[in-house]
Amino acid sequence: ALLEGADVLGQAQTGTGKTAAFALPVLARIDRDATGVQAIVLTPTRELAIQVAEAFQKYAHHLPGFVVQPVYGGQSMSLQLRQLRRGAHVIVGTPGRVMDHIERNSLQLGALAALVLDEADEMLRMGFIDDVEWILAHTPPERQTALFSATMAEPIRRVARTHMREPCEVRIKAATRTVAAIRQRYWQVSGTNKLDALTRILEVEENLDAALVFVRTKTATDELADRLGARGYAVAALHGDMNQQMRERVVEQLRNGALDIVVATDVAARGIDVARISHVINYDIPYDTEAYVHRIGRTGRAGREGTAILFVAPREFRMLRTIERVTRAVIEPLTLPSREAVAGRRVLQFRRQVAEVIANEPLDFFADVAEQIAAEHDGDLTRVAAALAFMAQRARPLRLAERDVDEVGGGMRRDAGDGRERGRRRDVDDAPVQRRFADKRDVRRAADDAPARDVRAGRTPQRTPHGELVAYRIEVGRVHGVTPREIVGAIANEGGLSSREIGRIDLHEDYSVVGLPADLPHEVLGVLRKTRVMQQALEVRRITSGEDAEAVAVRPERQRKARAPDFRSDARRPRDETRPPRRESRDETRPPRREPRDEVRPPRRESRDEARPPRREPRDESRSGNDPIRRRTPQRTSAAKEHGAKGPRGSAGARKPRRG
Repeated sequence: ALLEGADVLGQAQTGTGKTAAFALPVLARIDRDATGVQAIVLTPTRELAIQVAEAFQKYAHHLPGFVVQPVYGGQSMSLQLRQLRRGAHVIVGTPGRVMDHIERNSLQLGALAALVLDEADEMLRMGFIDDVEWILAHTPPERQTALFSATMAEPIRRVARTHMREPCEVRIKAATRTVAAIRQRYWQVSGTNKLDALTRILEVEENLDAALVFVRTKTATDELADRLGARGYAVAALHGDMNQQMRERVVEQLRNGALDIVVATDVAARGIDVARISHVINYDIPYDTEAYVHRIGRTGRAGREGTAILFVAPREFRMLRTIERVTRAVIEPLTLPSREAVAGRRVLQFRRQVAEVIANEPLDFFADVAEQIAAEHDGDLTRVAAALAFMAQRARPLRLAERDVDEVGGGMRRDAGDGRERGRRRDVDDAPVQRRFADKRDVRRAADDAPARDVRAGRTPQRTPHGELVAYRIEVGRVHGVTPREIVGAIANEGGLSSREIGRIDLHEDYSVVGLPADLPHEVLGVLRKTRVMQQALEVRRITSGEDAEAVAVRPERQRKARAPDFRSDARRPRDETRPPRRESRDETRPPRREPRDEVRPPRRESRDEARPPRREPRDESRSGNDPIRRRTPQRTSAAKEHGAKGPRGSAGARKPRRG
């Protein structure tokens, strides 16, 4: 129908090849010798505009002289004006920027033959439908119109009735609203470490080339990307606060293999079409089913296979069922890879790397070094190789640390309840936004449930679930402007340690010493070495001797007293029996303040009346009884009666007698 010049109203789900469906007919009808814009494609987002323009360029590879120009907000207007003056056959852009060029007369529509609305449902959801109607009203009425949408809401049908001429309606029916080539699974979060679970999935998933990880907020994209980067992944964030140049750079790096993981929000990832994306991971469940459909549509596109994984908290299980019902798809539970499986995969990758080095690198010099080391250790080359392997895997340990993560998705702990129980251990790697805005009542509740402490205890070794605390040196100190609070926050967030596992912190000029568990796993140490505080890598290393090691090994009494006391415990009773109440001691030793003052000083009023003489002599002692001054002050002292009083206006108390 498009090749014949008819208007088309198409309904199809994401990833079914709509771009080729309208791009190829447009190219077939383009007159490359003519000047002026012959086709306009409107898209809801900048990313989708770039993607569609690239598709036109790829399809027109054998059409010399063809020019397609993307126009969108965030790009330099002067650059777009220069490109438009050179001429273009097809314009691909967002509604707002296309309107700007039409109003500037930099986009001439006299030769326009076709107009395409791609993902009209998204333009409606984002509030662009009025802009779209304005553009349609300013185009030639004889132009061909094609409208594509995943859903056909009434406003979209109204646009079709108003601006299209007897459109041919095409609908691609499917058993599900999601692409069948996408395998959908979920892992049920039950108060466990989501970051560790994500790490295991990224390690063990088969055929994982590149992954798109979705979170809800812009802040969460940066924080999760930083934490994955600290674990050795090639990762970047993608969100709406980034300028267009940065967003394009991230997408290009993902496309050419410089990045393997992108952590994105829904709006920023709209329209991304990268062939390498094999997995879409919903780290945070979307707010609605439409967002879920568009998220997982970034993989499994145009016949390619893909995998979608959804993290579901217990309170979000109803949303999971809603997604299944609306999309008519079965989302299977995911079995989380075990530590042994992750370790096996890492060992396999390590062996492949060693084999590749042996096959491709000159190793004669290093072989001599290995023989010299072996000669110093009874010629045992096996132990030398083991030592070298241990050194090589420090940044990315071959064995995972013991973590509190459920092995099987879809199952809950028996004590998990609905996720709101009082005594459950809080997850140290929960969503960063939730942790920063934690309810203060949870802190008080944790303090109330804590066992009683003996405040009279002396200097005792610090112990944690990982054993005694020992001294570690970190390469950040006072000169960098760091505080103990920032050090604790970085270690707790990146290393997954609780406050009980972080001991005393001593700040020095250019380094600091912190108490950490003696048997801290190598994986955690590798993460902490790369963690940055005040733009400085911590470079954590253990201190085995010296004053710093001895100072951190114990906790002084003053730090224990700084803790909030538990007034319900018995730890305070010996103190109450040996020291008398504070009020009784004060009453016995200090005399009352008011008594000495009352004995030596007479009342103020009596002293004033006896010592102070009258200010003025009375002018008239024979005052009448109806004097207004007397009526206003019926009670006066004897001195006032004898000498008279001053009136309210400052005149004498008695009136002058009348003459006459």
